[in-house]
Amino acid sequence: MIQKVWFTFIWSTIKCGLFFYSKKITILGKENIPKKGAVLFAVNHPNGLLDPLYVTTTNKRQNHFLVRAASFKHPFIKKILVSLYLMPIYRIRDGVQQLSNNQEIFEKCHAILKKKETLMIFPEGSHNKKRTVRSLSKGFIRIVFGALEKYEDLEVTVIPVGITYQHTSHYPAKVTVNYGKPIATRALYESHPLAKSIRILKEEVYEQLKVLSVHISDDQEYERILQQLNKAQIDFTEVNKTNKMIQTNRFPAAKPPKKNYLKPLLYLIKLNSILPYLIWKKISKNIDEVEFIDTFRFSINLFLCILFYGIQTLIISRYFGSTLGLFYLAISALIIIIYVKLTPTNAKEHAA
Repeated sequence: MIQKVWFTFIWSTIKCGLFFYSKKITILGKENIPKKGAVLFAVNHPNGLLDPLYVTTTNKRQNHFLVRAASFKHPFIKKILVSLYLMPIYRIRDGVQQLSNNQEIFEKCHAILKKKETLMIFPEGSHNKKRTVRSLSKGFIRIVFGALEKYEDLEVTVIPVGITYQHTSHYPAKVTVNYGKPIATRALYESHPLAKSIRILKEEVYEQLKVLSVHISDDQEYERILQQLNKAQIDFTEVNKTNKMIQTNRFPAAKPPKKNYLKPLLYLIKLNSILPYLIWKKISKNIDEVEFIDTFRFSINLFLCILFYGIQTLIISRYFGSTLGLFYLAISALIIIIYVKLTPTNAKEHAA
């Protein structure tokens, strides 16, 4: 009970934080999510730990997450992640001896599905900002079919989920979360030999993900197509429209990037958040993977800015009265909302 209250508090805080961090969050296919029953969300993975945050805050199911084991190295971080229903999944790169730990994790996943709750897994195996759906691992299928074998009365619904960002690692974020068509697995598992059932489910999820997110084939044409889309200042979060351009190989004429006339507001926000901003600048120098930039920036914005603004509000209230303190807090929030919601999001990626 305490864990659920804690999770709900963090979930609500993150959802509020994403509102202030994101220009626009488009949710498609939400009606495809069953209100009851065991569900496994199979999600593409372009942008680090921000991906599960966008998915879990756009549906009301109780989500459990499988994420790469490297995130659990620090004992304190591990405790926090476990308290928020995250579980580690081990890969060969984590060490062959570590792979045996996956069996215990799979058993926990089976129990979660038996309770008719939900799992979230990233079958591509790792994050990568490249606008292509990569080959899927069979781990999520092993979990589903393992649960079906263990519990004969259980049905598990697999829902592919596509996440597409206007550009990763850029603030403010603009993203589409696209829930695909439910795949009933019991009939599939029982009506074919195991190898064929695995192949069918894997192909179905893969084909849906190519439609649910922007997908450019990872071949010699990839860079040319991506450059054409960037030059045309395409809104990648209009997934169907963008995929149609890719399939027909027809692109709009090049456009200049939109000018950001709200840039002075960003400088004001940085000045008003000077301590969190300086901490972010120091941390950002040590981020090795570009896909983790958004993760760290959002985390710092969420927790340090809340703390920093709270302290500043208390100081102003102490010396100038609570009315002025609350006015400062309201103006600070308003400036962020105006900048985040109205600043242009151009197609070509660049640092911010």
